[in-house]
Amino acid sequence: MGIMLELSVNKFRANLKGYVDKAIEEHQVIRINRRSGKDFIVISAEDWEREQETLYVLRNNSLMSQVAESLVTYGKNTGYKPTQEQLDEINRF
Repeated sequence: MGIMLELSVNKFRANLKGYVDKAIEEHQVIRINRRSGKDFIVISAEDWEREQETLYVLRNNSLMSQVAESLVTYGKNTGYKPTQEQLDEINRF
């Protein structure tokens, strides 16, 4: 996702389909500014689901500990190394 596009609710309403297509096809996040009321964000369902998955991982202390540990072993070049047979099997999918 790139820089968030910001526009007025009137401009959004005038070209609703175009902005929705932009959110879906170009993964553009759009902030709609309202003069009276709180702003809102338009984001594709696919992007929203991906963001939710990312938040889940970041909140999962056990998983984040595993990531940190794997970065240490990667940096030391002591991490798990599959055999060529295991790699071949993985790559068949």
